Amino acid sequence: MALALAGMLVALSIISLFVGVIDLSWAALWSEPGAIDLLVVSRGPRTIAVVISGGALAVSGAIMQMLVRNRFVEPMTAGTGQGAALGILLVTLFAPGASILVKMLLASITALGAAVGFLAIVQRLPPVQPLLVALVGLIYGGILGAVVTFIAYQADLLQYVEIWMNGEFSGVLQGRYELIWLVAVVAGLAYLAADQFAIIGMGRTASINLGLNYRQTMVLGLLAISIVTALTVVTVGMIPFVGLVVPNIVARLAGDNLRRTLPLTAMSGAALVLACDIFGRIIRYPYEIPVGTVFGAIGAGLFLWLLHGAKRHVW
Repeated sequence: MALALAGMLVALSIISLFVGVIDLSWAALWSEPGAIDLLVVSRGPRTIAVVISGGALAVSGAIMQMLVRNRFVEPMTAGTGQGAALGILLVTLFAPGASILVKMLLASITALGAAVGFLAIVQRLPPVQPLLVALVGLIYGGILGAVVTFIAYQADLLQYVEIWMNGEFSGVLQGRYELIWLVAVVAGLAYLAADQFAIIGMGRTASINLGLNYRQTMVLGLLAISIVTALTVVTVGMIPFVGLVVPNIVARLAGDNLRRTLPLTAMSGAALVLACDIFGRIIRYPYEIPVGTVFGAIGAGLFLWLLHGAKRHVW
């Protein structure tokens, strides 16, 4: 499975480099001087951003599902993504000249606050109704999204907010996407704690009995989720359902060993988002459909299938 995913990801990456409004071919790379510039300035950074975003969002979704102990939640639909968008909106209102690092920091803080709020709500829900967590997450995220929309409407920033609420990669260029590498670093560091996250998925009592520092691991997981979500929203916008659909599909195919499946989850998320991005470029060529819209439509269908077709035991 790992080899198949790696091969698929390489193939899709090569296709992504040569799909776009401006024609680009292997021959053009050797005969046209501008072709290399197009590859280095636009197509290459875009492909890298898609791969990192898709993989990191899938990993953060898997971690969040362990922290909440429910397979039907993910950051972008459970309030964390909306919290990051709220942070960006606030810094735009009160410090419009702030740097991208300031936006990233405030977005991470508000995303963390939203994630903590969702976790506090989930802990009060009855554990015998796992689907209720998913529904509460959607409502919670919807409420935060409505707050963001209302504030943006009052400040005449609706069009500005739409950039952050619907992920797309057409604006990714060299010099404007480098923050996304931090997402890859955070996701890689989260992999080092995969065993701890797997243990925390067994519950607070079992985790403490096994010698795990429950509070420290919970804080580490929430920080990883918040930073990945905030950086993704700041760089390319919100891409829903990646962290929900991909970890569930991988778990059904490869089991629940988080350390073994986390690389598969990252590659699957990267490949699926990259495929949706390519599809969005060609479905209405020469115009583009944002990848958030494409994956939102596909992810919603897969989410309903997971809700109605789940046969495995859910925490």
